[in-house]
Amino acid sequence: MQTIGVLALLRRERFLAISALTTLAFYLFGDALFGGLSSLYRLALIFFWLFSVVLGSALAVVRHAEGLAEKLGEPYGTLILTLCITSIEVVSITAIMLHGENNPTLARDTLFAVTMIVLNGMVGLSLLLGGWRYREQYYNLQGANTYLGVIIPLGVLCLVMPDFIATTSGPPRLSAAQKIFVATVSLGLYVAFLALQTSRHRAYFTIQNTVTDESEAPEEAAHSDSPLALHVILLVIYMSLVVYLAEKLAPPVDYVVETMGKPAALAGLAMAVLVATPEIIGAVRAAGRNNLQRSMNIFLGSVLSTIGLTIPAIIVISELTQHPVRLGLEHTDLMLFVLTLGLCMVTFSSGRTNILQGGVHLILFLAYLFLIFAG
Repeated sequence: MQTIGVLALLRRERFLAISALTTLAFYLFGDALFGGLSSLYRLALIFFWLFSVVLGSALAVVRHAEGLAEKLGEPYGTLILTLCITSIEVVSITAIMLHGENNPTLARDTLFAVTMIVLNGMVGLSLLLGGWRYREQYYNLQGANTYLGVIIPLGVLCLVMPDFIATTSGPPRLSAAQKIFVATVSLGLYVAFLALQTSRHRAYFTIQNTVTDESEAPEEAAHSDSPLALHVILLVIYMSLVVYLAEKLAPPVDYVVETMGKPAALAGLAMAVLVATPEIIGAVRAAGRNNLQRSMNIFLGSVLSTIGLTIPAIIVISELTQHPVRLGLEHTDLMLFVLTLGLCMVTFSSGRTNILQGGVHLILFLAYLFLIFAG
């Protein structure tokens, strides 16, 4: 029976071999593999090879985070997931920011892209699927209000205000004192939120089943029979591989933006897709099981950790490496961001959602993608 269990584990974790072999290949032969990026086919091959392996490994991170969520209960499982994804995001942004020519807007573009993907793409798909299957879905209104009560001021302080309070000449950038203030406030609010989420008001982030018809009750996720320690060990291994391979994505991404002259926002979009896709799958899957509360914890928690943790980390790295960053959104991006925050206030104001709300969020996401190329 023990042999059968080991074989089942090996089959379930077979992608680990692909990730490990890819890591070994780029560790031993990285210079040779990156040597011919001027060839479009070679560039595409290297990029999609790395992107798919990092994404597959990140999905394994999600799987083990969900296993931990089942063992530990909410909100700890979702918290582990968002912290892992945020770590991948910081490493990816830092790697590209420090490689090649400095791109001061990369962090801002990535954060904005994550916000658009999560609050419009992920929310839209989740509400659309849930509304189509169950007509209406329910969540804890107090939890949603708590999330938005932190996301909105942090989003405005970090991505809107910098263009209005910047004191330097030339492109608007924050002074050292302003950076310290933004980083301190972001991290402080996030820590305060965690204290509330994990202790005093845990009930805000769960929901009592208000559905009386058993046929409409939320479906349970597949039970994880793996021990807690195994989930932790494999989570750490996959995270280590993701961090290394995400760093290797920097050369092809930089080549596309700097040498081929493509829009700089594409680099941010590529990083955002990479870090947000695992959470998108988790949130949409939870909505499909009529567990909108878990979906809401994932997508709102993802945006909160992106702003509350990534921005302080990027500011510190920027100061240590003397690579300037610009945080303030401009023009159409600014309007889309403010519109998205306003729409979220309307969507999460009643304790229930429907299919129309999902459709509206998806329209805003399509507008964001369109304006990258036509803005």
